Amino acid sequence: MLDYASLSALAAVVREGSFERAARALHVTPSAVSQRIRLLEERIGCALVVRGQPCHATETGRRLCQHVDRVRLLEHELNGEVPTLEQDADTRVPLPIAVNADSLATWFAPALTAFAAAAPVLMEVAVDDQDYTSEWLRSGKVLAAVTGTARAATGCNSRPLGAMRYLAAASPAFVQRFFARGVGAGSLALAPSLVFNPKDELQSRWVRRLCRRHVELPRHTLPSPQAFVAASLAGMGWGLHPEALISQHLKSGTLQELVPNTSLDVPLYWQQARAASSLLDGLTREVFSAANAALLRR
Repeated sequence: MLDYASLSALAAVVREGSFERAARALHVTPSAVSQRIRLLEERIGCALVVRGQPCHATETGRRLCQHVDRVRLLEHELNGEVPTLEQDADTRVPLPIAVNADSLATWFAPALTAFAAAAPVLMEVAVDDQDYTSEWLRSGKVLAAVTGTARAATGCNSRPLGAMRYLAAASPAFVQRFFARGVGAGSLALAPSLVFNPKDELQSRWVRRLCRRHVELPRHTLPSPQAFVAASLAGMGWGLHPEALISQHLKSGTLQELVPNTSLDVPLYWQQARAASSLLDGLTREVFSAANAALLRR
């Protein structure tokens, strides 16, 4: 039998990124966490954690992390089905997921909050680029993710959600300053653009499609969809915005598309661990209900 106290320590280290933060989350000492993981590694016969900044799981450690997250959900479900088992009515189960920032800022947040308000969970939401959230699944850090990758991670199912439409936009003053003679490779190479982080390739993808070649873009880094909008309104740069976030600004004229009818539609997928629990299935239902109302059908 596996030692679930040690498994919980392993999952905490991987999720928190360090032994010290894991110890605080578990209300034990760092030495206790270290000892539990050392004993588990001796039992399993291989390393489970790569010590570093941050710490991360080995392949075997990843599989054990996924196992312990699923066990927590299944135990909670079993407690509800077997009344004679001891159960704390106030117990909430951690449910780790990953989502891209633009989805969280638009259609995903209502689904998440509606589910968490009614379900006995504590949501642990990681934010990353949609092309990288699937890595959170592969690492064992989360049980479900909104991702731009159709191919399912190991042990997961993948289903299409729809597509999010992005528009390249800037303030009228910015457009007049940098694109008075048109939007092309030359003007784009001089006009400051906005990116979420170094992983963000949306602007480059739009430019490659427009210009049919790579253009090196000057970039401001702003890790917030709302900051993108504020920066664009202030004339700081141009960027690809979710249509839902800027539709009112386009109507009022405070923002304008760089090139009309050049939207970029990004397909999104919901990946979740197989056979997790009815709690995760409940979140999935909320997610698809929100996606059906907000995203483009493909």
